[in-house]
Amino acid sequence: MSAAATPARPAEAVASLETIQRELTAFARRARATAARMHPELSLVAYTILAHLEEQQGCRATDLAAHYLLDKSTVSRQVAALERDGFLERRTDPTDHRVQVLHLAPHGVETLAAARVRRQETFKERLSAWDPADLARFADYLVRYNEDAATQS
Repeated sequence: MSAAATPARPAEAVASLETIQRELTAFARRARATAARMHPELSLVAYTILAHLEEQQGCRATDLAAHYLLDKSTVSRQVAALERDGFLERRTDPTDHRVQVLHLAPHGVETLAAARVRRQETFKERLSAWDPADLARFADYLVRYNEDAATQS
């Protein structure tokens, strides 16, 4: 869309968008640093992959690539490292023996559970002074943001 076709935004909206961009960048930076401290055995990417496998009760590597909008080779490298380190395992799909489905290995289940507890404790501590209504609104806004982002990808 050209600059001429872009609808004019009030200065407040522009300032808000700049603040959102800056704060999301700071959040991402802090999340990576915090993840490294809380569970040094798992990168933020590894944690995310394991959490997705748990949520989906397993999936193919191509499904991971599609879900995270990543190149298959990127996912393949991550999966190989997680498999090598004992966090996940491949199982043959019972309905199609040509397909390998990724599942959490027992070590992955244990590590993910421990990491999740530490993450929840950190968020609970960080947000302990927030009013419950503010927490609910924040949660709603994050869900809305991520749902909108998913439909626009």
